[in-house]
Amino acid sequence: MAEEKKRTRRANGESAIYLGKDGRWHARVPMGYKDDGTPYRRHLTRPTRKELVDEVRRLEKQRDEGSARQPGKPWTVAKWLEHWVENIAKPVVSENTYDGYEVAVRVHLVPGIGRHRMDRLEPEHLESLYRRMQRAGSKAGTAHQAHRTARTALGEAVRRGHAAKNAAALAKPPRMEEDETEVEPYSVDEVQSLLLEVNKRRNSARWMLALALGLRQGETLGLRWSDVDLDNEYLKLRRNRLRPKYEHGCSEAAPCGRKAGYCPARVQVRRETKNTKSRAGRRAVPLPGPLVVMLRSHREAQARERTTAGNLWTESEYVFTKPLGGPLSPNTDYHDWKRLLEDAGVRDGRLHDARHTAGTVLMLLGVPDRVIDQIMGWEPGGAARMRARYLHVTDPMLKEAARKIERAIWGAPENLAVDKDQDNEA
Repeated sequence: MAEEKKRTRRANGESAIYLGKDGRWHARVPMGYKDDGTPYRRHLTRPTRKELVDEVRRLEKQRDEGSARQPGKPWTVAKWLEHWVENIAKPVVSENTYDGYEVAVRVHLVPGIGRHRMDRLEPEHLESLYRRMQRAGSKAGTAHQAHRTARTALGEAVRRGHAAKNAAALAKPPRMEEDETEVEPYSVDEVQSLLLEVNKRRNSARWMLALALGLRQGETLGLRWSDVDLDNEYLKLRRNRLRPKYEHGCSEAAPCGRKAGYCPARVQVRRETKNTKSRAGRRAVPLPGPLVVMLRSHREAQARERTTAGNLWTESEYVFTKPLGGPLSPNTDYHDWKRLLEDAGVRDGRLHDARHTAGTVLMLLGVPDRVIDQIMGWEPGGAARMRARYLHVTDPMLKEAARKIERAIWGAPENLAVDKDQDNEA
């Protein structure tokens, strides 16, 4: 029987197969709809009907499974990353997470691998990018941030059928150097030195909440008086202070010529706080007696500042404010920490090192793991991993372990002295 030479009418949704005037077999395969709602059909051509039918069936299977390439030109990596970060990631992740994604995409990924087609991106392209970043001076941690961003973005592309594989999931990120990950918590003596200096400063309780209880910067700066119960000696953590983000408020006709954050008419475009997203993060934390005393004194000092400032005072419910009211800026808070370390004669460190210090002190005091997890705000499923990251074995702990081994194996110190005398007599 001769092969079909004319087009045949097909039901809606069926593929049309026909022999063209060029002597080749052609097919129009319905693949769904374009962004504007119009139908999209993929055109295929093969020299024989059998080859074409096989290809049509393969494409229909991809379509039905949701793994077929979408209509239009193939995505470039740059086009996908820019679309992903603004339209997919931004509406569902926190502001801080978005900022990290956006910087990685704009500064590193788009310039480094953006020209590749999505379906032609290989793990080696990413590994080459990480090496170039490090040769240009980026730390391994920065390359890791770019790697995590690429892995997340390309994973979404695979789920949506824009790529057959996640090249970032196959790529090997650079090895993190030990000095980039190792943290040395402050000793008890250093904490006491900081305490002496803290008592001379405004907002002194802010630093002791970090050193004694391990509160994160956002948790401390987002704390409101309604979250603090001094009579029952505890506080509730349920929101985080966000880093401010500004846009220019000056007119395009007369721009100020400064960065947005320094524009005289700047407009804040980010909310001040966000609710803590995890259940473990929303927690009650007990207050030691000295901290209760410090917070009572701080509340009285804040009331005096409010009275002195009068109409200049910016009213807010925050526990820690600027001298004229209003929430503290995370950037100002960071620089205050650096000055505190310098004035106290304590070695330099990150503000987050105070959190490592608090967790280690809790372990040193023999506080049960479950209570440490509650105070630090760690999820039950990942608490063991977080303890391994934040709780550090200090020299005093090692010495105490050595003493326990000594007592267990050789007995009490007095017994050792008796044994030595007996040996000398013999």
